[in-house]
Amino acid sequence: MTASSRTAGGSRALRVGLNLVYLVRDSGGAGTYARELLRALLEEAPETHVIAFVSSEVPADVLETPWPGAVDFVRLPVKVTHGPPGAFALAVAAQWGAIPLLAARRRLDVVHGLANVTPLMSPGVATLVTMLDLIWIHHPETMEAAATKGMLRVAPVSARRADRVLALSESAAADIARTLGLSRSKIDVAHMGVRLETPRPTPTGERDLRGKLDLGEEPILLCVAQKRAHKNLAGLLRALALLSDGSARLVLPGTPTLHEAELQQLAAELGVAHRVRFPGWLSDEELEGLYHLATCFVLPSFQEGFGLPVLEAMARDLPVACSNVSSLPEVAGDAALLFDPRDLKAIALALDRLLADGTLRDLMRVKGRERCRRFSWRATARSTLASYRRAIAQRRGPCSSP
Repeated sequence: MTASSRTAGGSRALRVGLNLVYLVRDSGGAGTYARELLRALLEEAPETHVIAFVSSEVPADVLETPWPGAVDFVRLPVKVTHGPPGAFALAVAAQWGAIPLLAARRRLDVVHGLANVTPLMSPGVATLVTMLDLIWIHHPETMEAAATKGMLRVAPVSARRADRVLALSESAAADIARTLGLSRSKIDVAHMGVRLETPRPTPTGERDLRGKLDLGEEPILLCVAQKRAHKNLAGLLRALALLSDGSARLVLPGTPTLHEAELQQLAAELGVAHRVRFPGWLSDEELEGLYHLATCFVLPSFQEGFGLPVLEAMARDLPVACSNVSSLPEVAGDAALLFDPRDLKAIALALDRLLADGTLRDLMRVKGRERCRRFSWRATARSTLASYRRAIAQRRGPCSSP
């Protein structure tokens, strides 16, 4: 074994397989997790060799890795979003059948499924699965029925068969153990992170953005969240109608969903349609501009596996108000105004405070940036690598030394 195949601490460098079959252009937070973890793993342990298993729909930018030689991409001939009938079954077959064979052939140490799916049988190779959340169990209306049924078929059994399970928060770990009947000792936690120093896109100018979205000169409430029922955007609209500041505008960017039509109808019924904007897809520069011109950020979700949008807002010095349930208090700490997401008056009160009190907003900006420093992607990578080694040790037996 050469010196380059060992880490600085003397342990053997790992050969890791990442199941990124799910990664497509519009993968949301799960896509961010894949991109950032891949980058952070190779920053934290550059000697690690990564095999990334992807579908034919993998975004081009994912393949343009800045670590030549450190990542090998294996493109599997399956689709996950625009395939023919039976595409889902083929994608699962690739993850449960092809990946184990390829992992054994390439002599990998561990295969990590980053989005709820990992091989059920993988001779000679340890397995780990990140359970992003169980929102699709607790709030089945948040996905199409076929997608929920498919997830029920593949995710629980993946978690039960894996050597280790990775959760994104302590709250999610407790929920996974309780709901799936797993031992809590089988579950590791690796929080997601945020990059404070990474250069961001040049924000679209405020005047141009206000003109494009018809925002006038009014204060802006920003909520960057998928338009799905568990995000409680209906509750946010009802709270908007209760605000003392009747001029504030709420902006809800993001890919349209069937739920969006329900939200638009509700806004009309509440008499606040003229104060709500649903801009759909925005460029990176336009979204960055929204963060800059907004007065505060709000996330009223009933459940989150982690709650990355809270940190993303704090990293941009935007004061935050968010729910006091699930993982959000764990992420936000005292750097956000917390509210009960089922209490409309509490939501409105938190937003009124941030809209009216400039001193409070300044304090939240300082606390938010301090909070962000507790969550780095390098820390995510360290925790994930530790989980890999636990999985390998379990697979090899109590006397092994991974």
